[in-house]
Amino acid sequence: MPVTDVITDTENLTMTVVADFAAPVERVWSAYSDPRQLERFWGPPGWPATFSEWDHTVGGRAQYTMNGPRGERSSGSWEFLSIEAPHRFEVLDSFVDEDGKPLEGFPAQRMSFAFEPTDAGTRMVTTSHFASVDAIEQVVSMGQVEGLKLAMSQLDIVLQDLREYAQGKGLTVDLLDDVHVRITRLVEGPRELVWRAHNEPELMKQWLLGPDGWEMTECIVATEVGQTHRTSWAPVGDTEGEPFGFEGEALVIDAPRRSVQTERMIGMPVETLNDLNLYEEDGATLITLYIEYPDKETRDMILATGMADGMEASYARLEQELLTV
Repeated sequence: MPVTDVITDTENLTMTVVADFAAPVERVWSAYSDPRQLERFWGPPGWPATFSEWDHTVGGRAQYTMNGPRGERSSGSWEFLSIEAPHRFEVLDSFVDEDGKPLEGFPAQRMSFAFEPTDAGTRMVTTSHFASVDAIEQVVSMGQVEGLKLAMSQLDIVLQDLREYAQGKGLTVDLLDDVHVRITRLVEGPRELVWRAHNEPELMKQWLLGPDGWEMTECIVATEVGQTHRTSWAPVGDTEGEPFGFEGEALVIDAPRRSVQTERMIGMPVETLNDLNLYEEDGATLITLYIEYPDKETRDMILATGMADGMEASYARLEQELLTV
């Protein structure tokens, strides 16, 4: 995790977050001064932001909305108070409604962002200034500390070229906390085709099979929010194992970028939340899957089944069978 320290100072009414990145100051600055890059990390996993307004000048304003995995929405705005590129900027950060009007009962905070060169790259110090202790306690209870930590964990991906970050690494699994897991895999192919491969039954049956020796026997895709999906597999020939399947409901569909679904093994009560995100750069697509488990025990049990190995086999097949055609 890039975040190295979080300091809450109720005497001076501040909260300070320190994060270190293996990239020069100018590169980190560019990520914070470009709304398209900000959208990739401003918001914790499962809550990607969309900036609908952007005036990066002193006195200018930016507005964003974070979109939750169950259709929730939370909007905010920045008023740029000062900009000293590439070393620091300061904003007034406010909770707003979808029309940009401040929400009553939610504290605004003055946030300063400072970028300092280090031997390893850049140290970023973000200091939030509050009007009262109650305001600090309110945002802490709303999860701001955890949200900032998780949001910063996504910035490393943004700061590097996709191939530099992920090419040749295969499937990676990151434990974000006790119940959230991030799975990433870079594939060589355009996002549109990768999206189709995840949503068209005839294509899914060609690659979404796990280890060799299995076939997909059923594939029902949810094409609209609220619809149910269902996929089943069975062993072929001498392969050992019992048929199994998964089912669930579509919560978010934002083609070709994002799909959120609940998922449970058929006949079992345990349900996970699967948040699939696709990002394309220079002809390669980064597949990012955020999984929310009901508890740590369930997370560890499912990961111990060899799920990651099966997913890597499927993604390798995706590249070989579909993306090289």
